[in-house]
Amino acid sequence: MSGSIGDGDEEPGARPERESRSSPIDAHVGSRIRLRRTLLGMSQERLGEALGLTFQQVQKYERGVNRVGASRLFDLSRVLDVPISFFFDDMPEPLAASYGGQAAALGARRSFGFADGQESFGGAADEAMNRRETLELVRAYYRITDPAVRKRVFELIKSLVPEGGE
Repeated sequence: MSGSIGDGDEEPGARPERESRSSPIDAHVGSRIRLRRTLLGMSQERLGEALGLTFQQVQKYERGVNRVGASRLFDLSRVLDVPISFFFDDMPEPLAASYGGQAAALGARRSFGFADGQESFGGAADEAMNRRETLELVRAYYRITDPAVRKRVFELIKSLVPEGGE
């Protein structure tokens, strides 16, 4: 066998440059990890324990400093009780197009697995879903233990929305 490129004779631990650098997609995946963790009221330390990591490692994933590998993404989906696709949901279209490789070149929008194509809320609604105020409201809502009271609170909030303000 010759020592040509691609025949598996690379130095142990050597990686192509692109693999070792994080990208805006890593930051998006990290923000989705943080969103789900905070929606569950879970600390970085608790998530780290469930994954066998330190809270600092979780922090680096959430900030997009470290890339999340496939097996770690699988573990995260299990611990956070979401499908793997959750981490890629609501990705801004320009980001998906810039880093989507062949799928973007072919004009594919996003893959949703077995589900039908889904549209994101769009614009301001996406931003609202990532605000601390929204997370606190959702947490407080789900802490209401009486289903009848929770339903009345839900109906009250809906009644306060202006007509046509879905």
